[in-house]
Amino acid sequence: MTIILFFLLGACISVLSGFFGVGGGFILTPLLMLLGFSPIEAVTTSLLFTLGTSFSGITTHIRYKNILWKNGLILGVSGMASTQLARPFVIFLEKRGMDEWVIPIFYIMLLSYFALKMFKQGKKTTTFVEEPISPSLLKMIFIGAFAGFASTTLGVGGGFIIVPLSVSFLGFEPKKAIGTSLFTIFLIVPAAFLSYAFTVPINYKVSLLLVAGGLIGSSFGAKLTRYYENKEISLLLSGIYIATLISVIFKLIDLSLAGLILLGCFILYFFIRSIMKIRSFKAKVNESE
Repeated sequence: MTIILFFLLGACISVLSGFFGVGGGFILTPLLMLLGFSPIEAVTTSLLFTLGTSFSGITTHIRYKNILWKNGLILGVSGMASTQLARPFVIFLEKRGMDEWVIPIFYIMLLSYFALKMFKQGKKTTTFVEEPISPSLLKMIFIGAFAGFASTTLGVGGGFIIVPLSVSFLGFEPKKAIGTSLFTIFLIVPAAFLSYAFTVPINYKVSLLLVAGGLIGSSFGAKLTRYYENKEISLLLSGIYIATLISVIFKLIDLSLAGLILLGCFILYFFIRSIMKIRSFKAKVNESE
């Protein structure tokens, strides 16, 4: 049962990863903490998982031409550099027993901000250009560095930071932000993971089960973006931030089961909605023929 559980968990989260352009760590890390993993165990396990899902999602987004390579490289290199600053910070927290509350609070702050940001973005009637002419180099370096620091601190790929900031401050359309984010994550995560690999015990059995499931789902999630408008993607991203945020709060007040149920309900809603979208799309295609 444990093998099946973690395999299916990896598959489900990787679908969300490919769809939203996040490595999946920002969902997996709080889920693992809700399941009883310590924060640092959850961080390292999520980083390894994120590496697999981001690679799988990239291959599909390449076909859809959703990756801005030059911009992604700048974001990725600046993120790789900042990962080395975050690891000593996390070890410092763990040694003093502060990781149990500092890491969740950091999550809550970031998720609150980005949930509001993407909700506002989804309500706008913004016209996006296919590729920004000259996004600010300074902004890209800052966003990449911030994502890299969060990647190592929270066990995420940084995509849940890169996607909304790329849309809001760099002018990327959501689908381009998603593809570029996955490429950036693939650069950042190895540096973040290696900073822990030789000093922190890692549950490789659980990690590999999650990755095995993740390799199946990420490409499918990326394909799902074809059936959604940019506005809908922004609103759904806001929704998953809110659901994850509330689940982390539940964890802090010892209501882990309620947090698991909430995240499960959102994931179920997403899959049902996506099935309906696919059926509607196919029905329109059949009618046009």
